[in-house]
Amino acid sequence: MADASSIVTALGAGSGIDMAALAQNLATTQFQLRTERLVAKSETLEKQISSAASIKSTLSLLATAMGDRVRSGDLSPQASVANPSVASASSPLGTTGKGSYTLEVLALASSQTLTTPALASAETAVGAGTLTIRFGTTGASNFSDSGKEPLTIEIPSGAKLADVAAAINGKNAGVSAYVAQTTTGAQLVLKGAEGVANGFIVEATETPGEEGLAALAWNPAAGGASTRLLSTANDASFKLDGLAMTSPSNATAQVAPGLALTLTGTNAGAPTQIAFGEPGANLASAMEDFVAALNEVVGQLRTATDPLTGDLARDPGARSLQRALSQLGSTVIMPSAADGEPRTLADLGLATQRDGSFVLDTARLQAVLASNPSGVAAMFTPGLNGVYGTLDRISRNAASTGDPGSLGGSIARYQAQSSQVSEDTADLADKQEALRASLTARFAKADTQIGASQSTLSFLKAQIDAWNSSSE
Repeated sequence: MADASSIVTALGAGSGIDMAALAQNLATTQFQLRTERLVAKSETLEKQISSAASIKSTLSLLATAMGDRVRSGDLSPQASVANPSVASASSPLGTTGKGSYTLEVLALASSQTLTTPALASAETAVGAGTLTIRFGTTGASNFSDSGKEPLTIEIPSGAKLADVAAAINGKNAGVSAYVAQTTTGAQLVLKGAEGVANGFIVEATETPGEEGLAALAWNPAAGGASTRLLSTANDASFKLDGLAMTSPSNATAQVAPGLALTLTGTNAGAPTQIAFGEPGANLASAMEDFVAALNEVVGQLRTATDPLTGDLARDPGARSLQRALSQLGSTVIMPSAADGEPRTLADLGLATQRDGSFVLDTARLQAVLASNPSGVAAMFTPGLNGVYGTLDRISRNAASTGDPGSLGGSIARYQAQSSQVSEDTADLADKQEALRASLTARFAKADTQIGASQSTLSFLKAQIDAWNSSSE
């Protein structure tokens, strides 16, 4: 709805001045400087938040990429098995290996496989009650309980073999089951985990009146081992450098420094060789990529902290990160390294230039790769120390919102200030609108009074003109 002064003006009355526009202009002018200051402050804060967040993100991406590269394993000495049909080799996370070994696999780890008597149909009810699976070492005619928690399976009334299999699998506790349709009928097949201690027996407790589960029970002491026990649980047996070893699984734990095996075949009497290759080319490539990525972060920081044009020219978090990166080359990142082994990134050829950027001394890197490749590889492993651990720590410190002197702390502070500016802007807009409304009401009243005065003046003028005409 149009305000009163506009209506009066539209009808040709009043002063002829657009009082609504006048009130709007006066209210806007009253708050213009404060509004402009808030807009400028908001824009500055948005630039600061964007710049700081971009640097933090770039650094985080660099740390993540380095972590992925380290965990992929191609920066540490890689073990290879001369006879790949026997085994494959790897280094457990956080370890490095070197040297060579002989491997003779005598037997693979196996799991126990047990079957039930055949039923005429898979739809035949098996009875109701409880099946208890106990774990341990099974022999031809005996069983030795390992003390592991037994597995108890409740079998409801009317259950079929498929129901029993589903109930066992639902426990997800070291034994799996399926129903096989064989030439003699439907049979339940149970399979345990690898390792001699993961053999098992099956006990049955039947619900009176719904017997039948006893047929699924099995114990070697009760006989029947030759017909229902399809395979026994055994540990893997092998020799490393002629030393006898066992493993409950074909995927072994660490059997030598930086060496774990996955056994896939046997070679009794014909040992094969395991040797560690040196990843010199991969390490050199990783250092080149690392330096390039560091320079991207440094370049962003240099632009953002420029004293004349930088959005973070006086930001403590940006300055703190600059200091941390400037000290990166000389920081001891391998405090436990032996004498003569590389301890700093400077030992790998990382050098800092006067403008804060980095350059790689490839000659120095190649020299240390030639003299101590395992020491270099040890710097590129997961853990608290090393290249990744150090970079990740710098990234986490920079991202910390709890530290007011970090980049994350700066972002949190700018965001809080930006929220306050938004609140102040909204409050200012409310005050401006209140002033505009007040002025409009006051001007409308004045305009009405002026209009009334002009009407009176026009009336008197008309009367005077009439009197003058009648006297002539």
